[in-house]
Amino acid sequence: MKYPEKLKKGATIGLVSPSSPITQEREQQCVKAIEALGFKVKKADNICQSKGGYMAGEEKVRGAWINKMFADPEVDAIICIRGGDGANRVVEFVDPDIVRQNKKIFIGYSDITSLHLLFNQQCDLVTFHGPMVSSNIVDHFTEEAEEAFFAALNSDEVYRYKEPQGFEMGIARAGHAEGLMTGGNLTVLCASIGTPYEIDTDGKILFIEEIGAHVGNMDRLVYQLRNSGKLEHVAGIVLGQYTDCAVDVPGYDMTRIMLDALGDKAIPVFYNVQSGHSQPMINLPLGAVTVMDSDSRTLEFKIER
Repeated sequence: MKYPEKLKKGATIGLVSPSSPITQEREQQCVKAIEALGFKVKKADNICQSKGGYMAGEEKVRGAWINKMFADPEVDAIICIRGGDGANRVVEFVDPDIVRQNKKIFIGYSDITSLHLLFNQQCDLVTFHGPMVSSNIVDHFTEEAEEAFFAALNSDEVYRYKEPQGFEMGIARAGHAEGLMTGGNLTVLCASIGTPYEIDTDGKILFIEEIGAHVGNMDRLVYQLRNSGKLEHVAGIVLGQYTDCAVDVPGYDMTRIMLDALGDKAIPVFYNVQSGHSQPMINLPLGAVTVMDSDSRTLEFKIER
């Protein structure tokens, strides 16, 4: 799996919107925010377009801009403006050969999970479950989030997840595991099952986050993973943020659901890892060799460029 080259100051960042749109005013704020970090900007022309109110234009156009940004020799990294809906329509219009031949930093989360699966599994590219421009960088780029953002992109040999102050990583089941990290948003992961882009979890560390789901819906989705065999040969589980996810009984939450679904499998399960739809949003490299160790309480990613 190819870890992309580092992001140097002065580099050019391509801004894309594979999912939902933003306003023109917000687009201007996004450009200024990236420039303020010391980078140049190229942006797709569909960012403010609307199809159905929840998609940033036609899927062919959204897919074409992904291809253009990867193929453009002036673009060093690609960051999604936001998530939302509709990225699963885009994957068939992305050319995996272009991505394989032009491996670059690609950052996003939530609905962007569809593209992470494509790039990780079919393009041999490490991508980043990290802050997006409108969703995070413009208004919510905390010092801890910014530090982790660049550390994940630019560390030399090992990138270690650093717990933000006040957010201790929990260990629900102890153990040691090593494997490529896969995953993202729970709803989108389950939607991939039965498609050409279906998530492959065998021997991997599975990362999951979610937003706005009732505990019963999360239970249904986790058991979809279980009943489709996605938890059978998984090496470890990392649970991220569960933003605005309601429970009926205190303590019977996503962590408990996952432990029930895993049964007596002797694999590590970490929770409260701060990556997802809340703040701070910590950058995680999907597709990277990941090491979970409960004895040292560490979650580390090996960098192989």
